[in-house]
Amino acid sequence: MVSAIRFIQFGNPEVLNLETLSEQAPGQGEVWLEQEAVGVNFLDVTQRKGAVPIALPSGIGLEGAGRVAAVGAGVSNVRVGDRVAYATGPLGSYASARLYPAARLVRIPDSLSFDDAAAVMFKGITAQYLLKATYPVGPGTTILLYGGVAGGLGEIMVPWARHLGAIVIGVVSKQASVEKALASGCDEVLVFDAHSLASRVARITKGKMVDVVYDPIGRVSFQASLDSLRPRGLMVSFGASSGAPSAVELSTLNTKGSLFLTRPSLAAHTASVSEYQERAQDVLAAIGAGIIKPSVRASYSLADAALAHADLESGRSSGAIILKP
Repeated sequence: MVSAIRFIQFGNPEVLNLETLSEQAPGQGEVWLEQEAVGVNFLDVTQRKGAVPIALPSGIGLEGAGRVAAVGAGVSNVRVGDRVAYATGPLGSYASARLYPAARLVRIPDSLSFDDAAAVMFKGITAQYLLKATYPVGPGTTILLYGGVAGGLGEIMVPWARHLGAIVIGVVSKQASVEKALASGCDEVLVFDAHSLASRVARITKGKMVDVVYDPIGRVSFQASLDSLRPRGLMVSFGASSGAPSAVELSTLNTKGSLFLTRPSLAAHTASVSEYQERAQDVLAAIGAGIIKPSVRASYSLADAALAHADLESGRSSGAIILKP
């Protein structure tokens, strides 16, 4: 039998329920995957709450790692026993085992544990497209990045951006996080204050401001982020943990220096199998080269998925979080 987290209505963490399901035979192009670890991401929280609508009833989760237990017809890229991970839909990673499209599995090396693979794949691919596709970060690029150490994504983006030659200004929510952010590789760290952020960025950059802002916070930080950009800089709004930003008048982008604004998503950057696999392999190469280092900050049993969500939302758990089936 299979244990899986499902929910039938949007709401608080308590809507997540552990259910027992039957094993299934993989169909055309599918595998039956026995999972060793499952990644928890803030997108899961927003889907559970209904801020990102999904059809109900539903499973939840987009990231996991385990071994291929059975393959369906037409599968040639993986075999039974292969160690694999994944970081895209269909939803349902919060489970001890599941069906999954074979083409979207990523084979992982023996040197990478299942726990680390489940903690790094979703965030790693996100970091990869943000740094290499959304804005081509390179030598001399100055970036402003929220959550330099508080989230698992920041722990990946900071060293990778530094490796690419960028100057990283981190933004944290409290003074206690400053030293950790500096230790993670940030060149400068600012404690967030919407009213003074842009002026402090101006002092650090000697008035030049930053080339790109990576802002997953949303409503409370959006205006300060825009004000921190150089003329023709890029505002990357890729999350809304404080709520969705207010609508932007196009004239605002003009008056602030012909700014660019984008709202990217993992789905749009992994829509094709080839693009998805290329980004995943770049993440694995970065891990192999020691550029980024997976780090599991908290581990919960699958049955405690609701507690993991509650701790993530409240800030009691930070960094990469996994569930263990």
